[in-house]
Amino acid sequence: MSAIGRRLSALLHHEAAGGVLLMLAAAAALILDNSPLDWLYDAMLTTPVVAQVGDLIIDKPLLLWINDGLMAVFFFLVGLEIKRELLEGRLSSWDQAALPAIAAVGGMVMPALIYVAFNYQDPGTLRGWAIPAATDIAFALGALALLGSRVPVALKVFLLALAILDDLGAIVIIAIFYTAELSLTSLTIAGISTAILIGLNRAGVRRVAPYVLVGLVMWVCVLKSGVHATLAGVIIALTIPLRVPDGAPTSPLKRLEHELHPWVAYFIMPVFAFANAGVHLGGLSVSDLLAPIPLGIAFGLFVGKQLGVFGFTWLATQAGFCRLPDGINWVQIYGIALLAGIGFTMSLFIGTLAFPDPDHAAAVRLGVLLGSILSAVMGYTVLRLSTEPVAPVPGGARQPAKSTA
Repeated sequence: MSAIGRRLSALLHHEAAGGVLLMLAAAAALILDNSPLDWLYDAMLTTPVVAQVGDLIIDKPLLLWINDGLMAVFFFLVGLEIKRELLEGRLSSWDQAALPAIAAVGGMVMPALIYVAFNYQDPGTLRGWAIPAATDIAFALGALALLGSRVPVALKVFLLALAILDDLGAIVIIAIFYTAELSLTSLTIAGISTAILIGLNRAGVRRVAPYVLVGLVMWVCVLKSGVHATLAGVIIALTIPLRVPDGAPTSPLKRLEHELHPWVAYFIMPVFAFANAGVHLGGLSVSDLLAPIPLGIAFGLFVGKQLGVFGFTWLATQAGFCRLPDGINWVQIYGIALLAGIGFTMSLFIGTLAFPDPDHAAAVRLGVLLGSILSAVMGYTVLRLSTEPVAPVPGGARQPAKSTA
């Protein structure tokens, strides 16, 4: 492999690569949507894409194929991660899951309440209450990874568990609060497909192809049912076997998770960010920035996440329900609470569900971008100042480097 190839490989395998790529995709969308080529950006996203099998027709603009199709794959990966963590990972016991679970609840409740405080007088805008409740796991972990060896492993584990539980909460919110009128026929077929998937799991089927074929039918039915299609990805993921077959090096779930991760991190999420982060800034005024929707989202992400994650963590430890992991201090927890305010792709996605009409799209994007950028910059700064680089020592162990201040 050439020197350039080795450097590219190292870059792509860096923990922060996914987050950096998301930032570049969002920046490209903003630049293109505010350039003389803005017509090209809009025309590309509104291009109709049609899939037809017999009398079954799915006719959507490219933007909705990205939001309903590609994001179903993203939620499929999230479902795989949640199942693995719940059964044998960081969330498999109460001792491990208690603190991030309580922090995640606070990180969803407080941002929602702050959004409601800005929008309670307008039932139309109140639908966006869940937008600031989300955390972008890739972006948050990418920002944390930029600190390199400064970050204790226990702090990374805490943020990862918090973000995974936050995603689980987002899935529940989407299922309950952002469901349109239901088609009983489509739901019935989707239910039968779910039963078949469970049957495949119980029968010990370890090949992935049957799950994919039945899952595709299920995705189409959920898409047509009125329930958001991304939830199909989660349901399918929960039926993928986790146990290792005899003679196999790994389980179907772990193999799929490993194979899908680079596709999601380096293609699906950047494509979604590019398609949904474009905001036409021409003609914007101060009154637009101070409108209830962008203010509620920005304050919910930047202030609400701090209050929720840090406040609920502090209350849980003071009440004796759990304790801080060894080697972590309260300033670092505050830094993590700030990073949890990076809503970005998850907040943008919930925004498309809360406000499907384009009238509120710019307001949602402005609020998400402002709140996420503030949270990322402040979170990185706090953690940079509250941690020290870890230097290698003889014998392979690592210890904090001495401060040069």
